[in-house]
Amino acid sequence: MPFSQLGLSNPIVNAIADLDYRQPTDIQKRAIPVILSGKDVIAAAQTGTGKTASFVLPLLEKLHAAESDTERNLRGKRIRVLIVTPTRELAVQVEANIAQYSKYLNISSMAMYGGTEIEPQKQRLIWGIDILVATPGRLLDMAHQRAVYFDQLEAFVLDEADRMLDMGFIDDINKIIERLPEQRQNLLFSATISDDVRALAKRTLHHATEISIAKNSDSKPKISQWLVTVDKGNKSALLSYLIKEQQWQQALIFIETKHGAAKLVSQLEKRGIKAESIHSGRTQAIREQILNDFKAGKIDFLVATAIAARGIDIGELARVVNYDLPDKVDDYTHRIGRTGRAGKNGEAVSFVAKDNFRNLCAIESNLGHVIERREFEEFPVKKVVPVSILNYVPKNKRT
Repeated sequence: MPFSQLGLSNPIVNAIADLDYRQPTDIQKRAIPVILSGKDVIAAAQTGTGKTASFVLPLLEKLHAAESDTERNLRGKRIRVLIVTPTRELAVQVEANIAQYSKYLNISSMAMYGGTEIEPQKQRLIWGIDILVATPGRLLDMAHQRAVYFDQLEAFVLDEADRMLDMGFIDDINKIIERLPEQRQNLLFSATISDDVRALAKRTLHHATEISIAKNSDSKPKISQWLVTVDKGNKSALLSYLIKEQQWQQALIFIETKHGAAKLVSQLEKRGIKAESIHSGRTQAIREQILNDFKAGKIDFLVATAIAARGIDIGELARVVNYDLPDKVDDYTHRIGRTGRAGKNGEAVSFVAKDNFRNLCAIESNLGHVIERREFEEFPVKKVVPVSILNYVPKNKRT
């Protein structure tokens, strides 16, 4: 089924064709027609399956079809679509997608987030924005200063709702919703639908259509997952070895702390491997520049803390590395979802020390299988990590 059969007009179809979007993914095929019909939607699909396009494309179509330029000028320059995201990085990425998809349309968009000067953002709002992508804190700050108005809002989107709740934004979300007009279309998109997400949807959405894409659908990312058991003190040496011996060209490397990120970059450079890092200790401007350089291929190895787990969309990122295994199962899913996007093949490598065993059990239980283990004789393990299949509990028997 081509995109044109989903109800999208030529300017949008041509824009996504320029991006080499050939066939819609499962979530796009199911969500786009429902959103075009004006219904509220709660949707769940794995990271990397095209969720952003599944709500941005139909919203662009609705804005494009709604009014002529004359009618639009008569309405004024208020926000018509509000998209709220949990992180700055995701806000920037979603707005970049909007700009790409709308390049043949007369529709304006803006990403608004903290950590940057507020006055330029206020000026953009004065000029007029059709679609605003914002993080909760900066959005509420602007609302309190009466720099942003929602009286002409037509659609409200909560993107990555599960992550939003994990980060403690529920009070901010409720405050935002209180300021919105009652007559609006509501869309909630998430990688997972927990009880908390469902409770939020019940308060926010009205007679919503629920869309859930199973993990075994055709849109599932093609990610080869394997792990190496390693003693903590040998991690940086092992990473350097794999980069050189396996001739890795690019990798996004996840680590738990900003101090660990800076240390690892230094260790890699001492072994002749140039790398960069992004974490909460670096300014937003620097983080954005490093991300842009990484996407452009100017940086081969990027060491990132959890701030980059969502919001990085690199079409052909070869691999991600869990230098530190995450504590939460969902974080593992979101991390490895940075590779294998849009039907491309990807590789996810994890370093697992003995004290990560409990985390590994949880991750493998969620996956439903044991992750392939690989050994390298140059790195013998003193503290052996058990195989966790005996700890696997089927989902339907969990309490």
